[in-house]
Amino acid sequence: MEVNQKNDYKYLFGLVGKNINYSFSRGYFKTKFENEHLTNCFYTNFDIPSIEEFPKLIKQHPNIKGFNVTIPYKESIIPYLDTLDDTAKSIGAVNTIEVKDSKLIGHNTDYYGFMKSLEPNLNKNHTKALILGTGGAAKAVAYVMRLLKIDYNLVSRTSKPHQLTYNNLNTEILDKYHLIINTTPLGTFPEISNKPDIPYNLLTEKHLLFDLIYNPEKTTFLTLGEEKGASIANGSKMLVLQAEKAWEIWKQNLNL
Repeated sequence: MEVNQKNDYKYLFGLVGKNINYSFSRGYFKTKFENEHLTNCFYTNFDIPSIEEFPKLIKQHPNIKGFNVTIPYKESIIPYLDTLDDTAKSIGAVNTIEVKDSKLIGHNTDYYGFMKSLEPNLNKNHTKALILGTGGAAKAVAYVMRLLKIDYNLVSRTSKPHQLTYNNLNTEILDKYHLIINTTPLGTFPEISNKPDIPYNLLTEKHLLFDLIYNPEKTTFLTLGEEKGASIANGSKMLVLQAEKAWEIWKQNLNL
């Protein structure tokens, strides 16, 4: 669809990211708009090579009413926004942008989707968590850990203060940390054989593995955990919940 055709719609929404043909959001909102007969709404992908391209989208699409934001721009997009709500400010990452009175307002609905999809899976022994990755999604997950009063450590490939590396993960650590959350893109379709470099042989039935990835439904990370008796969950429910929360934010400014 060409730019001028997108601008034929009264209300335009889109996903900002890089290499996002695989994304859930466009298909989800297309179906939602069709089912709810919202013929004046359209959702598209804004696949940009660098975040410096973002301001052009605003100029090119005067009917834009909201954005979702995905990898790798959840943090780098913040300087381009007029303000953040309190939650996004606390998290330090944005996945939803509201366009209101020509102002760009950053929100984070990832934390809500993650929290509501995680809570039903938690047991009493899930008091300590390892968060694999340190990007924008990891920041939303860490925020949820603080809300739920679950102690956590970030795990990165490189050594940094107050973080673990994958090489640090041993029997002593895995005996204490029974909740392991993958926020990295490792294992996403089509590179489904990739996985975080954790010691899968140390996993037990006490562990819960949560993967924010939703495509494939069961990543190698989850498969290997399940083989050791661990409970597993993927990011599909989280995606729906964060998308619906974003829609709640956007539709306040619409005359539907």
